Amino acid sequence: MAMKIALVYFNAGGGHRAAAQALDAVIREQGRPWEVSQVNLFEVLDPQGLFRRITGMAPEDYYNKRLAKGWTLGLAQELRLLQAAIRLGHGAMTRQLAAYWQAESPDLVVSLVPNFNRALYQSLAQACPGVPYVTVLTDIADHPPSFWIEPGQDQHLVCGSARAVEQALAAGYAPARVHRSSGMILRPDFYRAPQTDRAAERRAQGFDDERPVGVVLFGGHGSKVMKRIARELPDTPLILLCGHNDALAKSLRALPAAAPRLVVGHTEEVARYLRMGDFFIGKPGPGSVSEALHCGLPVIVTRNTWTMPQERYNTDWVREQGVGLVLPGFNTLADAVPKLIAQLPQLRERVHRLDNRAVFEVPELLARLLAARVRPRSQEIREAVTAMS
Repeated sequence: MAMKIALVYFNAGGGHRAAAQALDAVIREQGRPWEVSQVNLFEVLDPQGLFRRITGMAPEDYYNKRLAKGWTLGLAQELRLLQAAIRLGHGAMTRQLAAYWQAESPDLVVSLVPNFNRALYQSLAQACPGVPYVTVLTDIADHPPSFWIEPGQDQHLVCGSARAVEQALAAGYAPARVHRSSGMILRPDFYRAPQTDRAAERRAQGFDDERPVGVVLFGGHGSKVMKRIARELPDTPLILLCGHNDALAKSLRALPAAAPRLVVGHTEEVARYLRMGDFFIGKPGPGSVSEALHCGLPVIVTRNTWTMPQERYNTDWVREQGVGLVLPGFNTLADAVPKLIAQLPQLRERVHRLDNRAVFEVPELLARLLAARVRPRSQEIREAVTAMS
């Protein structure tokens, strides 16, 4: 019988679901003998859709709409309120989740979400004692208190940076339960060889071989700040990826520009467009930054009062790795782009030193945890047979 693995995600921001989908895809491609399910946490907690019926939207829709409009000021305070609400509802939430785990009987649970790991872990321990629980951070580091790393739990943590490892150890986790990955989880298509000739594809889109091209990306829902960036850089060739924001794409296509531009709506070929570019402009999201770097692009990101609290360390990481520029705002972009282009050879050298294989490393860890779980069962069976003979 195939062992059952549950990958827990939600749709707030898109990166959590993308990580679950990437792990699921790699596990299937590798032919591992596991039954994998992707579990939307909010559907488990609200199976009747009461929140949507009362408010007219899913719980994550409000967050995603704010990202698209750039309304991120005050999220640090809202995060504290959210965490307080989660603590207040901990008992009821844990009971509901325990009932779900008892019905599903997983052999291993992988969380790709923050804030809810205390309830997820304790509910699994109650319903299925001994089943391993793994939290895979989809942020480069934790944003304390207890955003990702819940102290006092006997779970496993997958950390994509040295800083996250330090945080886990400082929270009291045993070194054997803290697992260092080489980065954030990326979709498998980022590791496949390109199917098209980069130079020919750039020429087909009107880009000059000699002029560096910037790729502008603000997650799967875009951001209105992309219009400001486009206005700031009329003479810079740009690829603007708007995600699901069709209105943004339409307005960007209407803007005048002296340099060639390619405006793209929702696409599953983000890797293709990143590979066409030479540098990245966007917010310091762990997914977008990691995708750009994996495709060889140095990055330009901002850090200011509008930067989401869980993404602020990412700007420190960009500086520490020496793989791009961190600006106080995009109003200095016209000066920053020539500065970055002048440093492209050195920046590219540092970018190419990174070797992110996290999406392949995590299934190896899961296989080891499952094997360790099978061995005691086998030993119990042998002991029972010996006792009967």
